[in-house]
Amino acid sequence: MNRFHVHLNVADLEASIRFYTHLFAAPPTVQKADYAKWMLDDPRVNFAISNTGRAPGVDHLGIQAADAGALGDLGRRLDAAGGSVVPEEATVCCYARSDKYWTEDPQGTRWETFHTFGDATTYYAGDHACASDGAACTPDVRQVNPRVQKGSACCAPESVCC
Repeated sequence: MNRFHVHLNVADLEASIRFYTHLFAAPPTVQKADYAKWMLDDPRVNFAISNTGRAPGVDHLGIQAADAGALGDLGRRLDAAGGSVVPEEATVCCYARSDKYWTEDPQGTRWETFHTFGDATTYYAGDHACASDGAACTPDVRQVNPRVQKGSACCAPESVCC
């Protein structure tokens, strides 16, 4: 079963962790100096917050696929919806290793579909962050040249974006 994903940028990580720990009646599943994540079953959501220099608010929405086959189905659905779809294979982002597809809805809200297959020791891989502003793992899909190298860092060395 797939899981809904929400990623918020927050100004005060510790205060936000306290707030969401009380709201969800559970501590974070993952907690780092700049990031926390709750993998909840009620409601079924992967809820993440980070303090990586971006303006507070919704960073992106997404769907976490249960497996590689479900991710392929989601990628085909994104393609059918229109717009640019940016694939990422074996990327390191948000302390996890995942295959992903990124897109934007008609309002410009970034959407991430992904299948996570392992943990990582860093928020992102490489010398650059994953976004066009250099602070988070969500690319501006209108300005992205899709990375196709399996196992490479989220951002290509020749650019600041995935």
